[in-house]
Amino acid sequence: MGAQFLIYGANGYTGDLIAREAARRGQPPILAGRNAAPVASLARELGLEHRVFGLEDPGLIERGLEGMSAVLHCAGPFTRTARPMAVACLRTKTHYLDVTGEIDVFEWLATRDGEAKSAAVTLLPGVGFDVVPSDCLAAHLKRRLPSATHLTLAFQSSGGLSRGTATTMVEKAHLGGLVRRDGVLTRVPPAWKTRSIDFGRGPRPAITIPWGDVATAFYSTGIPNIEVYMAAPWTQRTLLRLSRPFLGFVGSAPVQSLLKRVIRSRPPGPSAEQRERSRTFLWGEVTDASGGRAASRQRGPSGYTLTVAAALAAMERVLAGRAAPGFQTPAKAFGPDFVLALDGVSREDE
Repeated sequence: MGAQFLIYGANGYTGDLIAREAARRGQPPILAGRNAAPVASLARELGLEHRVFGLEDPGLIERGLEGMSAVLHCAGPFTRTARPMAVACLRTKTHYLDVTGEIDVFEWLATRDGEAKSAAVTLLPGVGFDVVPSDCLAAHLKRRLPSATHLTLAFQSSGGLSRGTATTMVEKAHLGGLVRRDGVLTRVPPAWKTRSIDFGRGPRPAITIPWGDVATAFYSTGIPNIEVYMAAPWTQRTLLRLSRPFLGFVGSAPVQSLLKRVIRSRPPGPSAEQRERSRTFLWGEVTDASGGRAASRQRGPSGYTLTVAAALAAMERVLAGRAAPGFQTPAKAFGPDFVLALDGVSREDE
């Protein structure tokens, strides 16, 4: 693949994992970020080139992308960082990939589809755990039941979160839940619905969450009604329901500051041992107006292990010209079986 692509946010938890694996595979990226010391230190350790630039000045971003065919954007929260990077990519005709799971980022990038096609640029967000496995599962289910009008996706995982992911969740917590009804994104309370789901190891209670597929699965499948669930213990379900009257308080500056201080006091993310032990389980179901139904299960390695593999596989395909220009989702770009090419991923139909 050569040094044709740049990882921005390379010194963050996820960017670091991807950079190390890319170097190990002999697919050396150029590393970049806003903080010179940690980016330079990682680059020296891996024997890679690096660049330092922030995202406040469009001109600096464009110069930072000079000579690059693509960028893998790993610096969140993406609600604040995706737009300046994507705009610079459109101006410099650089393919844009990221590992976001933020619904508003997916939706904004979808509005730039025409501009991206005119510039012959691929905009491909969500090339990590959110949303590669679930997006491919959604597309597979649509393939099984082309008349589907309702899609339900669910996942169960363990192993913990990175600081960046936890920070994003805290910043969005006061907004509550989100589903898609008749093609329209619709706000609902936290833990709006509870459903018993068998991920392959017996039924587990799961709650609705505002996962990225509420946005992306609509573009991948055209299905207008979408809900996403996450397996959750009793304590988590109860706390989320009890939080409903206090969402404004959770979003206040003092509470946000406190929660973020707690996050910063924790490790950057799951350890290698935790990632090795962790597994992810997905389940999906589609139904149509005539009573038709199809359901499938999918399993794979830890979310972060899958993110590394999926991001590099997506980048390889984009650089090889195997993704169409414009706004894409992983399943739109590479098909429902893209995820099955990743180590440790399997799928079975009910």
